Amino acid sequence: QEIASGAQRVHEPELLRKRLKEANVSEASLKDYVASFEWGTPPHGGAGFGMERLVMLFTGAGNIRECCMFPRDPKRLAP
Repeated sequence: QEIASGAQRVHEPELLRKRLKEANVSEASLKDYVASFEWGTPPHGGAGFGMERLVMLFTGAGNIRECCMFPRDPKRLAP
């Protein structure tokens, strides 16, 4: 069972816009996020290693969002 994950963030605004269009997600809904990359951002990434993953493992929950107090996804970006 995975208890950590990692990824490299897409840091190019044009690629972000292209992916939003491909996923049929309104750019307006993520305009502040996309704008944050307009002045240039170096490639970066990270790993997530958190209590929610351990809770998911121990409880047998089907989705990590069931173990998070404030889950995030494209339909919910603020608590």
